[in-house]
Amino acid sequence: MNAEGALPSRLLPVLYFGLAHLSLTTAFAAMVMDPAGVAGFFYQPRTIGIVHLVTLGWISASILGALYVIGPLALRMPLPAGGVDYAAFALVAIGTSGMAGHFFIARYAGAAWSGGLALAGILIVALRVLPRLVAAPVQEAVKLHAGLAFGNVLLAGLMGIALAVHKEHPFLPGPPLGYVFAHLHVAALGWAGMMVLGVGYRMMPMILPAAMPPGRSLHASAVLLEAGILGLVAGFLLGDRLLPPSALLAAAGFAAFLLQVRWMLANRRRRPPWLRLPDYGLLHVLASILYVVLGAVLGVTLSILPQSDRSLRAAAAYGVAGLLGFLGQMVLGMLSRVLPMLAVCHANRGATCDAPPVTPREMGIPGFPAAIFVLWSAGVPLLAAGMFLQAAPAAGAGGAVMFAASVLQAFQAADVLRHAFRRPRGGGPALQ
Repeated sequence: MNAEGALPSRLLPVLYFGLAHLSLTTAFAAMVMDPAGVAGFFYQPRTIGIVHLVTLGWISASILGALYVIGPLALRMPLPAGGVDYAAFALVAIGTSGMAGHFFIARYAGAAWSGGLALAGILIVALRVLPRLVAAPVQEAVKLHAGLAFGNVLLAGLMGIALAVHKEHPFLPGPPLGYVFAHLHVAALGWAGMMVLGVGYRMMPMILPAAMPPGRSLHASAVLLEAGILGLVAGFLLGDRLLPPSALLAAAGFAAFLLQVRWMLANRRRRPPWLRLPDYGLLHVLASILYVVLGAVLGVTLSILPQSDRSLRAAAAYGVAGLLGFLGQMVLGMLSRVLPMLAVCHANRGATCDAPPVTPREMGIPGFPAAIFVLWSAGVPLLAAGMFLQAAPAAGAGGAVMFAASVLQAFQAADVLRHAFRRPRGGGPALQ
């Protein structure tokens, strides 16, 4: 692969990242506008719409956009963006907005076909990524995690479409909450969590920085987590007795990943001179690790407790900890490296000795990373408390804090990514 082919696509990742930030900002704006609705029982249309803006809009769109950057740069596979890739983005964008909008107005048939569009877009990306990843010279465990993640998102999407159809034309046997919990866990743990762990084996060494973890032990997190997810699905649908051991298996999968993180921390590498301190991207990752531990404890506890009003309120707080505390902040931490990687690649095309390269130190708005970290640190527990207590003031305050964070994030990302569209230093040709 030549140097030109090694460059990641410029426009397509930016489109995904734009969709991600717009979705997150819209989700928190909706919380601020209707805190009483958000703080109530979570299985109602507006809350479902907000959850999908976070899971499908923020988390999934960020993952898809990042794949087009880390594919060439970290996973050693060419991933040029062609017409089919932009068509996939259009399907994801239309499907995400359509699903959230139809949930907000309680039109479940519209949510079903919108979900089908989004799922089709993700599967197109899977067909583009997986064959290249199989041939890439990276750890087999990374390939296993990615393959399982795309398989899980297919299962989660089909389950979600079935649930939306069921709301209009009931056909699923048994109580619907079991199907809802199964769908949420396959989507959050099986798709986003599995992909974060797999990509994390390549990205965490860049974030810390540290040595790349070796050996076949990296497979353990994929095997344990997948076994736990499938067990949870069976438990939610067939019988509660399967839930505790399955929750322990899923927790063990994350524990296996954290053991690898511990190895990386023991094998640190020299910090690059361009990295600003404090490193707020790393702080977001460390905070997400704290939340994955908290989420695992809550998840195992909830799998043991009988269903009650109190356990359902705890489940809502568990969802906030998992989706925003863990996945949301892990994505934010990884984007702190992915966005500058993309900008640096294109800003420095044609750089010469007389025009030194642009570095990440020159990117971003001073003070914004600190403010974003503080707002996330305050907003997530405040929102979780509002959900558990069903207290509208706390939920509204948490939503307002997170809305402010998401707006700052959008400006910060835009300031970093604008460097990718500037004329390269040294008089080189601008990228078409």
